[in-house]
Amino acid sequence: MGRLIRSFQILCLSFMLLRFRVQSSSPSQSSPDSSPLLCRSEERSALLDFKTTSYAYCGTTIQTWNESKDCCFWEGITCDKMEGHVIGLDLSWNCLRANLTTNSSLFRLEKLQTLNLAYNDFSFPNLSFGFDRWKSLTYLNLSASGYMDGSLLFDEIFLLPKLVSLDLSSNDGLLLDNIKFQMLVHNLTELRFLILDSVNMSLVVPSSLLNLTSCLEHLSLFSSNLQGTFPSQVFQLPSLQLLDLSYNSNLRGNLPESNQSSTLEYLNLASTNFLGELPHSIGNLKLLKELYLDSCQFYGSIPRSLANLTEITQLDFSSNHLQGRIPDVFGKIHKLTDLRLDANNFGGEIPASISNLTHLTLLSLSSNKLLGRVPSWLFSLPSLSSLDLQNNSLTGPIDHVEMPNLILQNVNLSNNEISGSIPSFFFDLVHLTTVNLSSNNLTGTITPHMLSKLVDLEDLDLSNNNLLSLSNNGTVVNNSILPSLRSLTLSSCNMHKFPSFLKKAEKLQELDISKNKISGQIHKWEIEGMSLSKLDLSYNFLTGIDLFGFGNLQYVDLRSNLLQGSLPILSTTWHSMQQLFISGNNLTGEIPSSYCNFTSLRFLVLANNSLEGKIPECLGNLSHLYILDLQMNKFHGRIPNLFVNNSSLLTLSLNGNKLEGILPRSLVNCRQLEILDVGNNNLNDTFPDWLGVLPLLKVLILRSNRFYGAISNPMPVFYFPQLTIIDVAQNDFMGLLPSNYFKILGGMRDVAYKDKLKYIGDVECLAKEGCLDLSVFYKDSVKVVMKGSERELVRILKIFTTIDFSSNKFHGPIPNELGELNSLILLNLSHNNLNGQIPSALGKLAELESLDLSSNKLVGRIPEQLTNLLFLSVLNLSHNELVGHIPEGKQFSTFSNDSYIGNSGLCGFPLTKKCKEPRPPSSQFDEEDDCIAVFEWKFALVGYECGLVLGLSLGYIAFITGKPWWVVKKVEKYQQKLVGRCSQSHK
Repeated sequence: MGRLIRSFQILCLSFMLLRFRVQSSSPSQSSPDSSPLLCRSEERSALLDFKTTSYAYCGTTIQTWNESKDCCFWEGITCDKMEGHVIGLDLSWNCLRANLTTNSSLFRLEKLQTLNLAYNDFSFPNLSFGFDRWKSLTYLNLSASGYMDGSLLFDEIFLLPKLVSLDLSSNDGLLLDNIKFQMLVHNLTELRFLILDSVNMSLVVPSSLLNLTSCLEHLSLFSSNLQGTFPSQVFQLPSLQLLDLSYNSNLRGNLPESNQSSTLEYLNLASTNFLGELPHSIGNLKLLKELYLDSCQFYGSIPRSLANLTEITQLDFSSNHLQGRIPDVFGKIHKLTDLRLDANNFGGEIPASISNLTHLTLLSLSSNKLLGRVPSWLFSLPSLSSLDLQNNSLTGPIDHVEMPNLILQNVNLSNNEISGSIPSFFFDLVHLTTVNLSSNNLTGTITPHMLSKLVDLEDLDLSNNNLLSLSNNGTVVNNSILPSLRSLTLSSCNMHKFPSFLKKAEKLQELDISKNKISGQIHKWEIEGMSLSKLDLSYNFLTGIDLFGFGNLQYVDLRSNLLQGSLPILSTTWHSMQQLFISGNNLTGEIPSSYCNFTSLRFLVLANNSLEGKIPECLGNLSHLYILDLQMNKFHGRIPNLFVNNSSLLTLSLNGNKLEGILPRSLVNCRQLEILDVGNNNLNDTFPDWLGVLPLLKVLILRSNRFYGAISNPMPVFYFPQLTIIDVAQNDFMGLLPSNYFKILGGMRDVAYKDKLKYIGDVECLAKEGCLDLSVFYKDSVKVVMKGSERELVRILKIFTTIDFSSNKFHGPIPNELGELNSLILLNLSHNNLNGQIPSALGKLAELESLDLSSNKLVGRIPEQLTNLLFLSVLNLSHNELVGHIPEGKQFSTFSNDSYIGNSGLCGFPLTKKCKEPRPPSSQFDEEDDCIAVFEWKFALVGYECGLVLGLSLGYIAFITGKPWWVVKKVEKYQQKLVGRCSQSHK
């Protein structure tokens, strides 16, 4: 945003300078009374007609046009002092709406030389305009002035051969193709200023830029969707002073090695695909004042010739692949005010030469590999207001500074290894507004007296310093403390008591003291008068808190404390309450009906308590609720039919209660629902095939209830398009396994590569307006049976695809259709009455980690194809009627006797029972296949060592990075054996 503002300021300044040149020939405008009438009547009439036909939806210049005054003295008007013609019209930023058709009165101003209609809402109909009447027009600014048809507009602009400055930036729908651009540069040979920011130039071939006039001074193509290779000769245009190509992510290029233009004063290539090493010739740009090369693909070291850029004030090399030590050359660029080198690979210590930069206001060296201590002289730089050194490996205590820079405002030293106490001079930096010292090794105790001078401090983050605490002890001279503080984060520190002195911080809105050692009761007198909107006291040892002591709370997190008694009563005046987390305590009683009054509530998480009674039907009033988590309580009765039309619900978790009856059919109104977990209750219903219409449902858990009957074929509209986890274990389902469902479970096949390590609930908001990443506040969790025991997944990987139909009364064969679910991780069909053979199609489940078919009536041989399941870490085929050889090799070499017990007809390793007949040959899985599959064994070993999910994740990491090393060594050892064995087999 800072770069955009700077760019915009430059554009405005350029236009103002150009406009001043025109106005130098206009009449003196001291007052209308001291000069004769100059305005021509026909032009005055044209302006008044335009005023009449235009709609101003806020205060505007044209409303000040007074008919009793000469129009040459109207605001926004410039006249020629000799003949009285209107030669300049500036209506920018005037909230105007008007149609610029052929008969628009503006086209009657035929002597216009400058026209600025920027930032209005004009309509340019799909017909010819009247631009051909403006033969003298030299400056035209139509930026952000409405929707334009590019093909027609450019045809009109070609009729203005005297144009010196053209700005068409930020207009919706404006598309410039290569032919139109060629005509533009061919016809407008006088252009010195060309601004096409945010104009769609995807069809313009970058080499066309070579035809630009040699007198061009200013070329700005910010975010114009340019694609291809940028011609480096453009850098050599003899008059070019400003070049902005930023935010064209598909534009490739290199900085030229030599003969760069010496006229450039502003160069912005941010967020392009420019790459290569920074050439020595960059030092030839001796007039350069601002240089932005951030978010590109530059690598290597910084050339020493950079010291020649003695005029530069702002320099940004952040988010590249630059490496080595930060060179001393920066200390020679004495006019530098902004220096950004963050998000590179710089190592070593921070060079002392930077202490020469007496004009430096911003220094950002974050997210590098910097070592050593934080230099104390940084806090003495006389002009520095912002210092960012986060995400490095800086160590040691910070030395004391005798005369610190008192204008310092922002300091971020987080995610380093800084130790010792916070130096005392920090508390003398009276203009600090933002301080982040989190995730270090800081120690000591901060008292109210130490904080009393920080009157401008707004945001303080000291979290993840395990030996740092904040004390209530110490007197304060006046009653005010931290009067500007809005956010304080002390998570994972060494706090033992609630900092009650903070109630004097009258503007404090957000307080996070989670993961500390605060115990006992927080009394009303300690908090009364605080106007917090966010309070996080989770993971402490609190037994009670009077929330009425706070102001208008919107976010309350009391998870995992020792709270007892009833749920806290909330003030009915807190109309903005959005997030309430009180899970993991010892609370009893019912949900107060007053909770239903908080209609803005987004999260209601009361899980893992001993709450009882019925779930209030009035919760249906909470139409904006995203998360309702009441699992692991003692609620009884029916699930109320509370899901209204257009429900916002994403997660409903009622697992582990005593609920009964049927699933409420109003759940079909939850079109955004992703997770439905009603396991471990007493529900009595048939299979809810009607939930298949929910387009985003990913997790359906019905286990350990009293669901009954057959799971019939799905209706055409019931198809569960994104389901990844279905658990109906321990119910009374019967009949055949639903093969037709297995055909259509699209969420269990071909999981996208980009989703391999993403979680359900993650949202990539980027710059989407109104987007809320819920995973910041709440992590979805479910319980699944793995290796014979129930485990909780605190976060649900999108790749964790599961089918658990165990402990029911299904009969008949295992459907071949299961083999098509090639992303399946866990398959459990145990404890049913299944018969027939194990289908060889299961050998196609390449991602499978756990297969449990135990306690059925399966017959025949174990298919050799199952040896192809290289991630398989759990196999249970016990208590069936299987016969013959147990397959050998690969993952089957890792399974024990327990996988096969209760099958009297099986023989071979690992059983002690030897096979009498020879092992049948296999054309598909012989030792030659083993030789070919050496690489795949890396993942097999990961699965064997680590088991479910973790094995898969580590296998993925091993593939990408070559680590972890224990896996690599194990694979290498196996490779050596296998190569020897293969060599002998080929002899």
